[in-house]
Amino acid sequence: MVAPSLQTDEVMSFGPFQLVARERLLTREGVPVELGTRSLDILIALLSRPNEVVSKKDLLAQVWPDVTVEETALRVHMVRLRKALGDGVGGARYIATLAGRGYCFVAKVSQSSGQSETASDMDGFAHANLPSRLSRMVGRADEVGAVSAQLTANRFVTILGAGGVGKTTVAVAVCHGLIERFSGAVVFVDLGALSDPKLTAMTLASMLGLSVPADDATPGLIAYLRDKRILLIFDTCEHVIDAVAPLASRIFAAAPNVHILATSREALRVEGEHIYRLDPLASPPDDLKLTAAVARTFPATQLFMERAGASGARLEFGDAEAAIAASICRKLDGVALAIELVAGRVEAYGLQQTAVLLDQSLTRLWQGQRTAPPRQKTLQATLDWSYSLLSELERVALRRLAVFIGHFTIEEALAVVTSTDVDQAVVFGVIDSLVGKSMVATHPVGAMMRYRLLDTTRAYALEIRISDLELKDLAARHANFYRRWLEQVGTEWLTLSSGAQRMLHLSSLGNVRAALEWCFGVDGNAEIGVRLAAAAVQVFLAMSLLPECHRWCERAIFALDDTTRGGIEEMRLQFGLAMSVIFTRAHNEVAQTAFERSFSIAEQLGDTRNQMLLLGPLCLYHFRTGNFKTTLHYAQRSAVVARRTDDPSDIGLAHCLSGVSLHYMGDLAGARVELEAALKTAPSSERIPTVYLGFDCYNWAGIPLARNLWLQGYPAKAVERTIQTVRDAERMDHPVTLTIVLHMATSVFFWVGDLDNAETHIGRFISRAETHSLGPFHAVGRGLKAVLALRRGDAENAVEVLKECLEILNTARYELLTTPFEISLVEGLAATGRSAEGIALIDEVIQRVDVTGEGVYLPELLRLKAGLLLSMPQSSSGAAERYLVRSLELSRQQGARAWELRAAMDLAALKLADGNSESARGLLQPVYDQFVEGLDTADLRAAEHLLASLS
Repeated sequence: MVAPSLQTDEVMSFGPFQLVARERLLTREGVPVELGTRSLDILIALLSRPNEVVSKKDLLAQVWPDVTVEETALRVHMVRLRKALGDGVGGARYIATLAGRGYCFVAKVSQSSGQSETASDMDGFAHANLPSRLSRMVGRADEVGAVSAQLTANRFVTILGAGGVGKTTVAVAVCHGLIERFSGAVVFVDLGALSDPKLTAMTLASMLGLSVPADDATPGLIAYLRDKRILLIFDTCEHVIDAVAPLASRIFAAAPNVHILATSREALRVEGEHIYRLDPLASPPDDLKLTAAVARTFPATQLFMERAGASGARLEFGDAEAAIAASICRKLDGVALAIELVAGRVEAYGLQQTAVLLDQSLTRLWQGQRTAPPRQKTLQATLDWSYSLLSELERVALRRLAVFIGHFTIEEALAVVTSTDVDQAVVFGVIDSLVGKSMVATHPVGAMMRYRLLDTTRAYALEIRISDLELKDLAARHANFYRRWLEQVGTEWLTLSSGAQRMLHLSSLGNVRAALEWCFGVDGNAEIGVRLAAAAVQVFLAMSLLPECHRWCERAIFALDDTTRGGIEEMRLQFGLAMSVIFTRAHNEVAQTAFERSFSIAEQLGDTRNQMLLLGPLCLYHFRTGNFKTTLHYAQRSAVVARRTDDPSDIGLAHCLSGVSLHYMGDLAGARVELEAALKTAPSSERIPTVYLGFDCYNWAGIPLARNLWLQGYPAKAVERTIQTVRDAERMDHPVTLTIVLHMATSVFFWVGDLDNAETHIGRFISRAETHSLGPFHAVGRGLKAVLALRRGDAENAVEVLKECLEILNTARYELLTTPFEISLVEGLAATGRSAEGIALIDEVIQRVDVTGEGVYLPELLRLKAGLLLSMPQSSSGAAERYLVRSLELSRQQGARAWELRAAMDLAALKLADGNSESARGLLQPVYDQFVEGLDTADLRAAEHLLASLS
C-alpha cells in the first residue's frame, strides 16, 4: 500500500529538523536544508508513517509514481537523504534499514498543524515549567528588551542586582517573550529552595526528567543537552554560586544550542557570561515643582501607586500626594520589593502617616547609605519597619513559617504554626493577615493556593531569637509533618517523569532534606529522623537521587534502636541502601547483605506486599552479577508470594522474573511459557510501576522472548518481537527501560545477521547511556561496537576493545554480557590466529557457566571449541567431532534449533572434508527442514548454500 502523504498544513519536527509540508521546506534550527526533490519525497513518505516499516515497493510507487525505476535509484537517494540529515553522526538515528523489508523512520516525531505551532510545541515539551509572568509589569520594558537581545546574541546572560530589585520578574518576562523562539523548550530552575550546593546539578536533571544514578550528575546533563535547543533559567544563584558557576560554564561550552539566563546578586565569573546589571526603578527627583502628571512617568511611583491601589487604598493622586509618594520611593532607593512592602501599608495608615512612620522608623538606619550597600540596607530597614507593625501572634507565626524552604500549603502552615500556645482556629486569620501585609507571598497553582516567604523576609525571620525548647518543638513538628506527607503521597512520585510534574513537590522535598539535617544534627531527634528517612526512600529512588538515598539510609541505619530495629523502617532503609549502592558503587557485599536483611524483615513481618517488591530487586542483583541459579531461586519464590497476594501485577512480575531466569539457564520451552504469560498479564492501572527496579519489567520481558524465539528456530518472529518491544519502550518514555531494551535487542540483530539494524540500535543505546549516566553501560556500548567491528572483519581492534570492556565490567561486577562478549572474543582470537589463547579462554567460560547456570550459551561454546581445535597446527578432527556431537545433543535437549543448525553445519562440513558428502547431507537436511520462516537470515542462507554444495 502506498503511504499517505502529509497534509499540506502539517509541520513535522524531529531532532533539530522541521519539515513544513505545505512549503516542501526542510530546516535545521531554522536554516534551510538543501535536499533534492526525490530525497524530500522519500523523507515525506517515511514521516507519514513514523515507526512503521515502509517497503521499498511502496516507496518506489510514491516517489516515482509514473515511471519504472530500479531499487538502485532508491538506495542512491536514501544515501543522500541520510547524509543531509547527519544520520549516524554523533549518535543521531533517523532512518533504519530492515533487511528484506524496507525502511523505518525511528526518531521521535512531533506533529503540529502549522497554524498553532507555538501552542503545540509547548504542549509537547514535557519539561516547560516557566512561572506565570505578572499581569502587568511596571517600568521594566526596556530592560526586558535589552536582556532578550543580549541573550539571543550571546547565549549566556546573568542579571545582577540587589535582593528585591526585580531580577526574577525580568527574567520570567524575558523568557515568556522568547518562548516561541525556543518552541516552548524553557526550563526554570528555582535554586532558592536548595540548601546544599551539591544538589544543583541533580536538581536540573530532575527538572529535565533525567535519570542520573551517579554521584556527579553533570556528565549526564551535558550528554543530554549537547544537541538540544533549550533556554535554561537558573534563578537565585548567589547562595549556590560555587556549584552553579562551573555547571553553567560546562553547559555553555558543550551545548552550542542551549541558552542560559541566570539571576544572582553577584556575577558567576565564568567563560561566556555576559552581565546585565538591573538598576532600581527610577524615582522622581527631589523637586518642589513636581506634579502628579510628571510623577506618573517614573516607574517607581507607578509601582507604588499600583500596589497601594491593589491593597485596597483609595487615593486622590494629586500634586501633593505625588510629592509624598515620590519621597517614599526615593527613600526606598527604588527597590521594587521595598516599595511593594511599604505600599501595602497605605490602606491601613494612609499615605501621609505611612511616610511619617517610614521617617520615624528608618531615618537612623539610612545614615551612611552612600558608603554601604544601599539596596541591602534599604531592604533590611523596610523589613525592620514591617516587622514592627505586626501583632505578637503574627510575629510568632512569621518566625515559625520561616522553617519552610520554598512554597508551602495551608495544611503545612497549620502543622507547624499550631502549638499549645497557638490554636489552629486562629492560624487561618494570621496567615491571611500576613498575606495582606505582604510578609507572605501567594502563588495559586490550579485550585490550590501556595504560600512563600520572600527570601529576604525568611532570612530576616530566621535571625529572630527564640528559646531552644521552642526551636526544638518547631523543628519536630516540621519533620513529623513531612514524614506523614511522604507516607501518604510517596508512591505518587513513582509516576512522575517530567520537571513540570515534579515542580509542585520540589519545595516539599527541600523541606524533607532540611528536616533530615536537623533530625541527625547535634540537637536533633534521631527517632523522627529514622522514620522520616524510611518514608523518603521511595521518593529518592523514584527521583534517581541515589547519593542522597545512600547518605540518609546509612545515617538512619546507624541510628536504629530497639524500637525501630527489625521493623518496617529498617526494612525500607536496607532496601534503599542496597538499591543506591548497586547503581552508584557497583555490586558489592553491602548491597547483597542489605537486600537479604530487608527481605528477612519482610518475611518476619508477614508482609507479602513488600516481599514481592523486594524479590524483584534481589533477582535483579543476582541477574546483573551473572548468578542465574540464584536468580531462578528468587524468581520461584516470587511466584509463591505472588499467588498469596493474588495481584495481577505481582503475578505478571513473577512470570517475567521466572521466564528471564529460565531463558538464560537454557530451559527455552519453560522460558517461553513464562515470558508470554508475563506479556499477557495486564497490569492494573493502580499498580506501583516496576520502575523501582530501575526499569519496567513488563516491557523488558519482550527481548528475552525475542531471543528465545530465535533460539527455538523462529528468526522472523524474533525480529518482529524485538522491533515491537523497542517501540513499546519508546512509548513508555522511561530512559532506563529503553536503554536496557536497546542493548539486549542487538543480540537478536547480530544472530540474524542484520548488522545495519544492530548498528542503529547500538548507536541509540550509547547515546542514552551517556545522557543518563548509566554506569557500566558505557563499557557495554564499547563492547557492542567491538562485536560489530568483528562481524565486519576488523578482528584485531575488536579483540583489544573486548578485553578492556570485559575488565571494566568484571570490576563493576556487571556480568550479564560477560559470556556473549567472551564468545565474540574467542571468535576474534581465532580470526587472528591465536587459537591456543582462545581454547584456554573457552575452557574457563565453560567451567564458569556450569557454576552460574548460564546454560543457554553452552551448545555454542562447545561448537566454538571444536572449531578452535580444528584450527590448531596439530588438529584433532576426532576431538572436534566429539565436541560437535555434544553441542548437537545439548541443543536438542534445550530445544535450541538455532544452535543445533550451527553445530550441524560444522559437523556436516567436517564430514564433507573427509569425503562423506552423503552422510553430511543426511545430518544437515533434517535440521534445516525444521525451519519454516526466516529463511533469508544469515545462518539459514549459509545452510542452504552448504546443502547446495553437498548435492
